[in-house]
Amino acid sequence: MFRGIDEVDWASLRHAHGSAEDVPGLLRGLASADPAERETALDRMYGAVHHQGDVYDSTLACVPFLLALAVREEVRDRAGVVELLVSIGGADWSEGGADGAGGEADGAGGEPDGGRGGSDDLAARARAVLRAGADVFVRLAGDADAGVRRAAPAALVRFLDRPARVLALLRERITVERDDRVLLALAEALGVFAQRHLPTGDAHAAEAVDLLAALSGPPYGPGLRLAALGQLAQCAPELLPADLVPTVVRLLRDRSGQRVRGRLAQDSPGVDTLAGRLRRLRPSDEEGSRLLRTLHAALGGRVADRVALLCGQLTSPDPLDRCNAVWMSAGLFREWRTGVAEPVSLIGAQLGAVEGRLHDAAVAVLVELFELALPAADHLHALVTRRPELRIRHGERRAPTLGGPLKALARAGDARATPVLAEVLAGPVVPHDLGLVIPHLGRAATPLVPALRRRLARVPLDSPGTHERAVPLLSALTAVGDAESLPSVLRLLRGMPDGLRLRDAVTGAAVRAVGAFGGAAREAIPDLRGLLETDCAVAAADALWSVTGEAEAVVPVLLRKLTDPGSGRYRPAAAADVLGRLGPAARTALPGLRRMTGSGAASERAAAACAVWRITGEPEQEQVLPVLRAAWVEHPHTRTTISGCVAALGPRGAPLNDLLRAELASPRRHRADSGGYDSHDIHEDERLLRVCREALGGEGGG
Repeated sequence: MFRGIDEVDWASLRHAHGSAEDVPGLLRGLASADPAERETALDRMYGAVHHQGDVYDSTLACVPFLLALAVREEVRDRAGVVELLVSIGGADWSEGGADGAGGEADGAGGEPDGGRGGSDDLAARARAVLRAGADVFVRLAGDADAGVRRAAPAALVRFLDRPARVLALLRERITVERDDRVLLALAEALGVFAQRHLPTGDAHAAEAVDLLAALSGPPYGPGLRLAALGQLAQCAPELLPADLVPTVVRLLRDRSGQRVRGRLAQDSPGVDTLAGRLRRLRPSDEEGSRLLRTLHAALGGRVADRVALLCGQLTSPDPLDRCNAVWMSAGLFREWRTGVAEPVSLIGAQLGAVEGRLHDAAVAVLVELFELALPAADHLHALVTRRPELRIRHGERRAPTLGGPLKALARAGDARATPVLAEVLAGPVVPHDLGLVIPHLGRAATPLVPALRRRLARVPLDSPGTHERAVPLLSALTAVGDAESLPSVLRLLRGMPDGLRLRDAVTGAAVRAVGAFGGAAREAIPDLRGLLETDCAVAAADALWSVTGEAEAVVPVLLRKLTDPGSGRYRPAAAADVLGRLGPAARTALPGLRRMTGSGAASERAAAACAVWRITGEPEQEQVLPVLRAAWVEHPHTRTTISGCVAALGPRGAPLNDLLRAELASPRRHRADSGGYDSHDIHEDERLLRVCREALGGEGGG
């Protein structure tokens, strides 16, 4: 199986970490009799040769040897080899079409991109090799190893270019297969096959859909029926039963009742590899999770059905079903604006579960919901009251942090968090991040202010941990506007030594606190003036305006920061935002702001356009409105800034009210398509909705 391996000039090939001269050892490791060596070799294949899904010249060179490994019965763990081949060939058949994404190579093995020059071309060539060797997967579809049979269907539908033969093989295997997990893989492969060929009008695709429809009903088992329904939802939703949700909930419970506990993945220590760690992070019932995730993804915007389905999952007698549902609910809440009260309340009910994964999942989801977690507040409060040990999370290698249940309760804005936080503040260990939840409590946090003020007064000025201790406290005292903490804030501004780690971040937080105190902070005026020529100039100018109202002292500083190349990311936008809040007092900045609307990052253009509008009181049809409309559509992260501008303008902001109304009517969260995910995305989206409602004076509805 390794014939010719030593004839390859591996040293001239590359992978993610440089020379591929170690690859022959990895390939031989995949065939080792030692399970630890096999897992380590597979781990390193994914970590180097196929790093983050990339295809290198060394990846292409591996494919023939991986195909040879896959068919040798004496090789253990061949399923992992087949899965690796499927990933190398492109898990999504649509990538590059049948012929792959062509293109000329942009570089060779020694280029700085690690040998990925022309990676599209390399990926296409890898798919071509796999299609040429697709008969291997035909053999593996009937392999004696159930794991191999489970991995083979995905390869068949992606690499065997004869639709009639693929469909015949899948139909045959469904008829003779007795392993439930293999049957699920066959159903998934049918779905992929149908999606691939339906757009072409291939008659075989319709046959695949008919077969899925048959598999979704009796006499087939609940797991296979769920798999078939999930695939139908993706390729032929019109064939789903009218009573889809009750049917799925019933099948899920039937499946749970039949589940053999001994077959579930166990949390054995295993080998300490990336693959091993990822496997231990999977759901206890990964199969059930995949079945329902597929269905949820296919239902997409059918949010009412998805909420009803989640509620059915969350009331299952099986804690594994409920655990899967908790994680799936997070995906729904992140993407869709929907009535969350019932599912969130049901998630809160999981906090009393003995099952560790279920409890931890519920806490993790509730923490990121902020105000949307209120329906679970009774459960959260009961938990932090009943189990004080959960109020603080102690890490082995990190400083203590606020426990998830208490953090979720405070972020939800529930006043019952205040006395619990007071007990934590009075205890021997106070997490540094406690101050970060205070702003969410609003006026309910007032009883905590004296203790927070005392802690700020005791923050060391020259410690490596000054930033971690001071910034959350400053954020808390800024939120409540506690002017009595001014002496402690000035102590930080005046006493921190140069060179202190993250000194500017602490200074910026202290300056924002001074600004929040307004006229009560006149003692800080000399300190603020002294910061107008530093990296904290924008924050200092903002605070100085808040304390003195002297526009002539701050406008020149802010104007310089609009174009200062050394001002850093976000600062031009921040300077424009402050100028906008100064209103007509900042008229001398208009030329610079107008220039800024035509260049720079989207956030800078939007901030400048908003500032021009707020300073002049006019929307400037030729410049301001087009910039803001384009930013709103093309860069959703600017919407909070723009809606805040409209709200500040009152009736004069009416020219953009149509955007705000459309936002309130949209069922999707504004950053759902941003390509990434931040744990504050839900909170930011809810804030955008509040600002839109305020700007429209209630006309946008609740």
